[in-house]
Amino acid sequence: MTRALVVFAHPCAESFSASLHGTVVETLTARGWEVDDCDLYAEGFNPVLSEGERRGYHEVGPNLAPVADYVARLRAAEALVLVFPVWNFGYPAILKGFFDRVFLPGVSFRLEDGKVRPNLTHIRKLAAVTTYGGTRMRALLAGDPPRHVVKRAVWHVTRPDKLRYLALYDMNRVTAAQRAAFQARVEQDMKVF
Repeated sequence: MTRALVVFAHPCAESFSASLHGTVVETLTARGWEVDDCDLYAEGFNPVLSEGERRGYHEVGPNLAPVADYVARLRAAEALVLVFPVWNFGYPAILKGFFDRVFLPGVSFRLEDGKVRPNLTHIRKLAAVTTYGGTRMRALLAGDPPRHVVKRAVWHVTRPDKLRYLALYDMNRVTAAQRAAFQARVEQDMKVF
């Protein structure tokens, strides 16, 4: 049985992101996976890296204390699925804060001779399910930071066998049929993920 950590970042239960989140969790659960559903807003995750946390950032061991439960959940995962909207060509602040506070030295990476070495290599599958208000071209012109962070930075510290980045662009203009087709694509992808 595969254990997946699904990290969800949207404050509104009626949102399309929430519907995608539900599809991911339901599909993986139906496959017999053990799903740790981490809804950052529902759990009241504090995304703010404090002064003390920043000062102790490189003190491996003590740096875990403020987020020990989240670190344990990440370390227990064999698959990581991120479900989030792209806002202003970036992550919702709560998800960015999750990366800042939980993907710590000694957790997601280790420093060896000043080089970042992967430390989450037990995560064999990595996926992101997201929506963009703008078109793919606008995202490309802005550099598409969320895609690059998943496919480069998060990939680097996990080195998964399988990587998926599922994005629906132009949410400001997509039709109900296009949303339904994307949701079906997400469901199908999670069935074979």
